[in-house]
Amino acid sequence: MSHDVSILGGTIVSARGRVRLNVGVTDGKISYVGPEKPESAKVIEADGLMVLPGGVDTHVHLMDPSATDREDFPTGTAAAARAGVTTIIEHTHAGPVRTVADLEEKREYLGGRSNVDFGLAAHAWPGFVEHVTPLWRAGIAFFKVFTCTTHGVPGHGPADLNRHLAATSDVGARSLIHCEDEALTEDAEAVLRGDGRDDYGILPEWRNRDAEIVATAVAASLVRRNQAAATLAHVSHPEVVSYIAAERARGADIAAEACPQYFLLREEEIHEHGALRKFTPPARARHRHDEDRMWELLRDGELSFISSDHAPSTLEQKGCGSIWEVQFGLPGIDTTFPALIDAVAREQLAWEDVARVYAEAPARRYGLWPRKGAVRVGFDADFALVDPAARWRLENEAVVSKAGWSPYSGRDFQGRVVRTILRGETIAEDGKALDRRGGAWVHGGGVV
Repeated sequence: MSHDVSILGGTIVSARGRVRLNVGVTDGKISYVGPEKPESAKVIEADGLMVLPGGVDTHVHLMDPSATDREDFPTGTAAAARAGVTTIIEHTHAGPVRTVADLEEKREYLGGRSNVDFGLAAHAWPGFVEHVTPLWRAGIAFFKVFTCTTHGVPGHGPADLNRHLAATSDVGARSLIHCEDEALTEDAEAVLRGDGRDDYGILPEWRNRDAEIVATAVAASLVRRNQAAATLAHVSHPEVVSYIAAERARGADIAAEACPQYFLLREEEIHEHGALRKFTPPARARHRHDEDRMWELLRDGELSFISSDHAPSTLEQKGCGSIWEVQFGLPGIDTTFPALIDAVAREQLAWEDVARVYAEAPARRYGLWPRKGAVRVGFDADFALVDPAARWRLENEAVVSKAGWSPYSGRDFQGRVVRTILRGETIAEDGKALDRRGGAWVHGGGVV
């Protein structure tokens, strides 16, 4: 049998192990994995390289089709491609998807604008619960739910959240829940403003640990009581994980999403960097023990998978206004895969962990499996080829995202993606995205 493409001599990585095998690709699908050298029209030599499944980043904000001064699909997905990400799930708060009509309009607009495959999420909106079933059946990947009003999206109090989760349970839909208790954040804001505070240190006091823990405890309990399925977004600290674990032990179907900023950045950095560390929940780590514990929880699966929560603003935008006024969020799509690869060199993760937390686990959680998430026959031919020996330093000038900066600028990394392949086609090579715009929409887990 002749294949379109073969990848020879690389070490294939899965969540269960790694082995040196060859790969054949036909019509965009993996058609062979084994020791023989498949005949093919094109050969990619991968000696010395790790062949990982393409990254699956399930929490990305690219702003299209709203105002795109912060980010858009062509640029954001070029950054994804260069970093080794081949599939994203996107939602933007500026242009929320609340109805099937919104979803179809967005899908049509995005034709020819993406360099990687993409799923789309909808926003849960108080009073819109009747849209849960049609949106799920139309193919969304999940519903984004806020428990506090953020980015102009209204928060769900316990009653609204309960109604939403009951509706999702009826049809098997999934949710991604941002957990901060609005009563506690509002009270903290009132006190801080009343004291005339506008220093950078307001952030961890305003978006405080208690607010995240209280909202987590309530959300996790309601997920279980409704027999719903949900992921709790950007879990920031080991104590938060303990509340999730307690409800899991009672039978709740809850995943815990982690993001690199809660492993690599520290709470105290807000005092030096100000708005460049304004994201929520903010960084919680205060010392090495916090970071080590987060890596341990990720290795053990208590933290289910990693996403970037890519929510960029430019340096100029981050410099406009007080710490109260500037946008929340960090750029992350350029750096999440590199951070995980570097964690292998630092012995914080194994290669198998990287494949699990940034490909297999998110693909399984959001209905993309068995199409995405692994190097197996029948799956889409999506790969990230990594040189594990490469050493490099990240500088702002190399960031592809419209943000043009990274909180990790100046950091040294080991291991680098040298080629990204989407459905058999190279979309980035030697540090450059090729801007092919061949990405397609992928249906979520609902009934077609």
